[in-house]
Amino acid sequence: MVNVLSSDRLISGATRVVGILGDPVAHSRSPAMHNAAFAALGLDWVYVPFPVAATDVSAAVAAVRALGLAGVNVTVPHKQAVLAHCDALTPLARRVGAVNTIVNRGGRLLGDNTDVHGFAQTLRAARLRLRGRHAVVIGAGGAARAVLAALGAAGAARITLANRTAARARALAARRWCAPVRVAALAALADPATLADAALVVNTTSAALDGGDFPAVAYAATPAGCLFVDLLYGHPTAFLAGARRARRRAEDGGAMLLHQGARAFTLWTGRRAPLEVMRGAV
Repeated sequence: MVNVLSSDRLISGATRVVGILGDPVAHSRSPAMHNAAFAALGLDWVYVPFPVAATDVSAAVAAVRALGLAGVNVTVPHKQAVLAHCDALTPLARRVGAVNTIVNRGGRLLGDNTDVHGFAQTLRAARLRLRGRHAVVIGAGGAARAVLAALGAAGAARITLANRTAARARALAARRWCAPVRVAALAALADPATLADAALVVNTTSAALDGGDFPAVAYAATPAGCLFVDLLYGHPTAFLAGARRARRRAEDGGAMLLHQGARAFTLWTGRRAPLEVMRGAV
């Protein structure tokens, strides 16, 4: 046996392996969160990051089966790409059109989406009531799909979807959500009229990870109780800094990471996740 974690946690031939597929993954706190949970429950499991280029998604998903991994999380930019490589999808993953958790059931790979639950828990923790109100979502990737599903379930009356590529946003808006979705250009975020009645503004893009500039946002045009959420976590972002300068509530993606991870933990292990242990690790 090789000691790879600590003096009392050893990797052996019996150790169950899970991990995360993405590009990049070096920043991810999921390994720390899940490995702390395994240790707390005395489970002989380990969670590792797997950097996967877009050209290797098919091979990476096939490796989950071939290597006998218990499952994986999937992060940017592969949440939609892995759909075609799962053997089956849960109804939620199929409706959302994105997978962030794969469970290996005896060699059959089931694609699920725990991000929807994670974002719903973020709204609950913030005590934000969306029923009958307007929400703004920035971005049209896999994370945005989960957010749209959660917003519909929370009773949002209407949603504005702002994205750099209009065609991609229109295709996403055309899916069957629980609230009408209007497409806007990123430039519309600087227009006070776009945000004048927004109860929530969510950034689902990875612009900060890519080193890109964030578009101008009319933060001060929002109602005083508007909540700004950036799904990125672990470091300050220009998006949240702007919200705080306007004296608006601002939250990063830590709560979403925690709660989507806890649900994935239970799907893989069949055990209730030790939420406070995982929160401490994040």
